Amino acid sequence: MSKYVLEMTGIEKSFPGIKVLKGVDFRVKPGEVHALMGENGAGKSTLMKILMGIYTSDAGFMQMNGQPLLNKGPKNAMENGISMIHQELNPVLDMQVFENVYMGREIKKGPGIVEKKKMIKETTQLLTTLGINISATQMMRDLSVAQCQLIEIVKAISINARIIVMDEPTSAITDKEIETLFEQIAILKKKNVAIIYISHKMDEIFKICDHITVLRDGAYIGDDEAVNLNREKLVRMMVGREINDVYPKLKVPIGDVVFEVKNLNLGKRVKNVNLQLRAGEILGIAGLVGAGRSELVESIFGMRRKDSGSIYKNGKELNISHPRHAIKNKIALITEDRKFTGLNLMGTVKENITLASLRDKISQNGLILKREEITQAEKYIESLKIKTPTRDTLAGDLSGGNQQKVVVAKWLLTDADIVILDEPTRGIDVGAKRDIYLLISELVKAGKAVIVISSEIPEIMGLCDRILVMAAGKLTGEIARENFEQELIMTYAANFSGGEEGLDEEGKVI
Repeated sequence: MSKYVLEMTGIEKSFPGIKVLKGVDFRVKPGEVHALMGENGAGKSTLMKILMGIYTSDAGFMQMNGQPLLNKGPKNAMENGISMIHQELNPVLDMQVFENVYMGREIKKGPGIVEKKKMIKETTQLLTTLGINISATQMMRDLSVAQCQLIEIVKAISINARIIVMDEPTSAITDKEIETLFEQIAILKKKNVAIIYISHKMDEIFKICDHITVLRDGAYIGDDEAVNLNREKLVRMMVGREINDVYPKLKVPIGDVVFEVKNLNLGKRVKNVNLQLRAGEILGIAGLVGAGRSELVESIFGMRRKDSGSIYKNGKELNISHPRHAIKNKIALITEDRKFTGLNLMGTVKENITLASLRDKISQNGLILKREEITQAEKYIESLKIKTPTRDTLAGDLSGGNQQKVVVAKWLLTDADIVILDEPTRGIDVGAKRDIYLLISELVKAGKAVIVISSEIPEIMGLCDRILVMAAGKLTGEIARENFEQELIMTYAANFSGGEEGLDEEGKVI
């Protein structure tokens, strides 16, 4: 019998206009946590979708435990003991948690008779074991992105797979939930389950992975034991060059207050929040998942109707009850979830880039200016280095990182004065992250004002001039750049009871 639980040899895959995989080899041992690394568009997700039977390879073959493996679809892959936690979540929102966990493999008493109580009981046991405080009977629609990610993890673990693919599994969960996941990975290793781990978080890779394989531009670059590699070697393999100065921070003069929020309330999610933003400033908003950060900016942008509070731009009060009012007032929001709120996945790259500017820039007398639409789309494809076969490629066919760049391009084209970015680098590789960071710096250099929400504390400390911290819907701390400390941010983010406490004049919790 082969010493590998999985062998993929000479795998090739092409889509119209682009060869995505070029004879890739990939092998994994039982009980091994094997990192699959590469920039966005390197072919990682495509290779895993071939493993799962979502795509069919053009050439090459697969073996599992030395026997030929031909997955004819995700259900067939699950039957063969292979499960995948996808980077782009796709829950059935109008179903309950237990229904999502057992979807396609329902426990049945007989033909057409589902054992609902047993599925609820087993899902509840899994959730309890994993320390996840979610009811098995909750509707998926009522869960946050982070909670949906946790349910995907539960689903993968529940099928007793021999191989589990984890594609960016920690992109939307808290540090505590990450530790829970790592504990589960350790248990799975002891059971000889192989984990294929895709992540752009280097600290995670070196913490839990045994072996690392790198792809670049659809080709196999190399593999080695994790102990033989370091961050610099790995980045060089991934991007083919050195990347220095991870957080390029330009010295930009900070001007007067251009944007202000006063006493904003949204149910229990946002409680009496006040903030000011100055021209040329990058303001960070930190906090744990569920702190109310996304709800705050979505209320500002008109995606959620606030209960009370006022919003001012250049001293003038704005009436924003719909995103179009925000766009009209030159406010842009790059949302946390590119798949559901950022993109039309069935639209082309060109259509997505120009979507928010059709009324003001790309049309005349109600007619779309086709040539101008093409010019603007190609301008941003080039400037943001969006990897796409053509401007008419569907957005849904791009890698996650390139989809994120399309979302950024869409809002840059609106020429907004106030740019809000909610988790702008989630699921993006180290090279693409730096492109986004440089872009943010260029925005403030041009006199724009920027708000950045990020769950990665090093990122928010590296980029921002000032950080506000939220917990339980309230602002619990304000920190100037010269006082940035990771421990201080975490203290404000975690040590808050959710009562009536507030801030004193120095931004400390009362």
